[in-house]
Amino acid sequence: MAVSDRLNPGAGYALMVVGALLLAVGSYIGLFVAPSESYMGDVYRILYVHVPTAWNALLAFTFAFGSAVAFLIRGDFKWDARHEAGAEMGVVLAGLLCCQGSIWAKPTWGVWWDWDPRLTTTAVMFFAFVGILALRRFVEDPVKRATWSAVATIIAYVDVPIVYFSVRWWNSLHQMQSSPETVSAPFLIPLRTNAFGILFLMAGLITLRTRLARMRLAQEMAPPLPEVAS
Repeated sequence: MAVSDRLNPGAGYALMVVGALLLAVGSYIGLFVAPSESYMGDVYRILYVHVPTAWNALLAFTFAFGSAVAFLIRGDFKWDARHEAGAEMGVVLAGLLCCQGSIWAKPTWGVWWDWDPRLTTTAVMFFAFVGILALRRFVEDPVKRATWSAVATIIAYVDVPIVYFSVRWWNSLHQMQSSPETVSAPFLIPLRTNAFGILFLMAGLITLRTRLARMRLAQEMAPPLPEVAS
């Protein structure tokens, strides 16, 4: 199956610029304009990055899951490239999520890490997708690599909704999910601005990473050059 490179890198760079600007504006508002939180003081300000990172990490893994399903159904390697890009972006964001959570947990809970249901399921999600990326690195055949990692992603994705609903299903140190109805306007503005900033950054990086993956696939699946007679 031929793989072509039709993605315009300019779109990816444009999305990243918009995302960086939004993230800069949202972070400035969160750090210097939004008031202190009545219970946590200024410690809570990391949540302006932590919560949007969590939202977009789950979204990236959902994109990888959808791309994996699309590849298994359609057999088109453009979906395998998108799957790879989405999984990598999800792993990056999930790793940042765990680091940010630890920074927030130390002054709030008194520990860097606790085997709380939300934290535990997030760690499982992170390492499951790290394993999928490792699988892709070790399998050289493009068809086997795409098929095996797609199936593994579908299995690993079971943990993603568990991460989201864990604070509702079990007793957890972690707070419940916030919503526009439970967050006042001064806190909601930087939260949403950063959420869209990370979303645009993520979309741009996925676009560029997909392009690289398709270029690599095109090289891997190109017919061998004819031997030159001596």
